[in-house]
Amino acid sequence: MSFRKVNIIVLVLVVVLFLLVLHHNFLGLSSLLRNEVSDSGIVGFQPIDFVPNVPRQAVDGRQEEIPVVIAASEDRLGGAIAAINSIQHNTRSNVMFYIVTLNGTADHLRSWLSSSTLKSIRYKIVDFDTKLLEGKVKEDPDQGESIKPLTFARFYLPILVPSAKKAIYMDDDVIVQGDILTLYNTPLKPGHAAAFSEDCDSASTKVVIRGAGNQYNYIGYLDYKKERIRKLSMKASTCSFNPGVFVANLTEWKRQNITNQLEKWMKLNVEEGLYSRTLAGSTTTPPLLIVFYQQHSTIDPMWNVRHLGSSAGKRYSPQFVKAAKLLHWNGHFKPWGRTASYSDVWEKWYIPDPTGKFSLIRRHMEISNTK
Repeated sequence: MSFRKVNIIVLVLVVVLFLLVLHHNFLGLSSLLRNEVSDSGIVGFQPIDFVPNVPRQAVDGRQEEIPVVIAASEDRLGGAIAAINSIQHNTRSNVMFYIVTLNGTADHLRSWLSSSTLKSIRYKIVDFDTKLLEGKVKEDPDQGESIKPLTFARFYLPILVPSAKKAIYMDDDVIVQGDILTLYNTPLKPGHAAAFSEDCDSASTKVVIRGAGNQYNYIGYLDYKKERIRKLSMKASTCSFNPGVFVANLTEWKRQNITNQLEKWMKLNVEEGLYSRTLAGSTTTPPLLIVFYQQHSTIDPMWNVRHLGSSAGKRYSPQFVKAAKLLHWNGHFKPWGRTASYSDVWEKWYIPDPTGKFSLIRRHMEISNTK
């Protein structure tokens, strides 16, 4: 074989090898793109829009994105707006807000955000499909919250934030006074999918609660007369936790199939009535207490100073309220309503609705009283 033929054969082999490598890389890229596109097609949730028009200097590409999930119903939309405003103004971190709504609320929310000082935030509006809750929620006239679908959005965090490894969930009746990055950096123990603020050990409980009885124990949420509950061998006196603010390790959440576990207990409650008839709090709490029994980390108590939505909140000193990193108006009285404690602190972060659909009940009362 001549030297010329050898060179030709070598050249052909090199070209073939190059084409094979190129083909392999192309297939890998196609697969990656296909996987990323498929995230938005998960059954039950539909991203409506994404607004990344934040000033370039505020979003450092080297900063880790902090996903914050907030549910925003039409009748409480002003609460979500105030919460978002307080978070945005107290941090320089790269926050992405995932605002979960029902379909009819999206346009109202978008117009509110675009016409206010919040028009520069980064957010996604995600539509919650109520069909996800079919067969899982018991319609009980004594527990009106059980038929409010958005209260269960927190059960579906890995679907709401599919690409994140960690996320923060918070209710809409909160105000953040600290840097959200501090809460996001809460350390979670190995094997723990979430960190909550426990009721018995919280700073707010120590200041406020006296003689609360079973209100902050497992027996206040679960019916220990039911055999299925007793078989779990959970101590009835175990301290409960508040699910209105928590940090989630979504990698661990997925690994343990937390969402499936929560749905299982929701279905069993519909069939067997496992929750306490004198339920101490939200209907979202009992399944979380079961699934996370002795398997959760804790957040700094000052990051969920609660009871401001009850008469107990009036016992807080102004100094304590000022020192809190997060104020939570859980309870019947909301800061946009009539008689909530420290509503003036909340109102500092409230942005009036440009459409006029949402208004402060308290302010209407004050105006009518002056006439």
